[in-house]
Formats: sequence, C-alpha cells, structure tokens
Amino acid sequence: MTRVLVVDDQFLIRAGLVGLLNAVPGFEVVGEAGDGEEAVQVAAKMRPDVILMDIRMPGMNGIEATERILADAADPAPRVLVLTTFDLDEYVYGALRAGASGFLLKDSGPERLLAAVTAVGGGDALFAPSVTRRLVEAFAHQARSASAAQPPPGLGTLTSREVEVLKLIARGLSNPEIADRLSISEATVKTHLNRTMTKLDLNSRAQAVVIAYETGLVTPGG
Repeated sequence: MTRVLVVDDQFLIRAGLVGLLNAVPGFEVVGEAGDGEEAVQVAAKMRPDVILMDIRMPGMNGIEATERILADAADPAPRVLVLTTFDLDEYVYGALRAGASGFLLKDSGPERLLAAVTAVGGGDALFAPSVTRRLVEAFAHQARSASAAQPPPGLGTLTSREVEVLKLIARGLSNPEIADRLSISEATVKTHLNRTMTKLDLNSRAQAVVIAYETGLVTPGG
C-alpha cells in the first residue's frame, strides 16, 4: 500500500487527485494540504510514502515545502513528485535541486499519474526523463550563464565508469538502457549510481542529473 499526501491549493484539483488515488487498490491518501506550510505539518504527522506537490501556492510554495519536508523527515524520507502546469517551470528545477524525485504535468491522464506515483514510490528517481531532461538543460544553462558553477568536491573522485553512468543518466537513459549501452548488468549500473551519489552527497537521481548539467559534465543539446 502506497501512502500518499496530496498538496494543491486548488480544491477541485486536490479533490480529483484524492478521489482517483483512493479508488485504485494499492493507494491510500493519508492527508491533504492546500499550501506549503500545511504540507510540512501533515507530512511530519502522517509520514507518507509519496507526496504529490503543487508548486505555485500562496505563502510557502512547493519548493520551500519540499526543502523543509526532506530536511526534517525521518528515514525513510518521503518521495516528492512535483505537479506543475508548465513543463519548463523554473520552480520545478529548484524542486529537483531540493531533492524531489521527479515531476508530472497537471494535464497528464489518470493512468500516467498512477504510473508516476507507483514509479516514485518504488524508488525510481525520475518520471518522464525526456521531459525532465529538457527542463534541466534549460535551467542549468541559465544557471551557468549567470555564474560559473564550481564542481562539487567529490566530482574528481568518480571513476571513469561512474562518470560514464552519470553522463547517460543526465541524458535521460533508464538503468536497463545504460546497462545495454555499456554492456554491463543493471545491478552494476545501480552500484555505480549509488557510489556516485554517495561521493557527491546527493539524495536523488534527479540531483545527479542537475549536477551533471551544472558542472558542464553534460552540455545542453550535446
């Protein structure tokens, strides 16, 4: 059973999400919130597995709420799936940096929503990687243009294979696709990814993608 917290300032959207999730076996909505501050409080009390997080809300927005929730969460921390109206929403980029596991467009159909919640709840760090990659490319490029990003301290400690895996993750490839490209097992891909995230002090695959673009390891359109 995947326990879900639904956060959205629009009542009809929130009610629709709650109704959909509660109608499907395997999902249980354990809380609702209409803004970021309420989301932080409900998340601490109910400890959901997955949080559907709206971005643009009055008061505390989704990115601030994501930072607070993940910073204060007991292990295991909830997985945050960002909901947004636009696929190039600057707040989504910030949410990915804060540790959100991925994002979903609000006009996605019910099947896609349920698949996304299942994927995130099961440990996948990005949903719709091709769309996420476009967002990360756009805003990482803007960030580098504004000021040169410095590589994180652990980047130089990565092995050549870990760098290869990180580059392919940033390009939106799944673990099976990376395994096929590098002629290694999927388990080996996961090992390289876990070691990379440990060395770079990252909490999610999404943060690994952002780091790859911010540091120039992968370039937009390259």
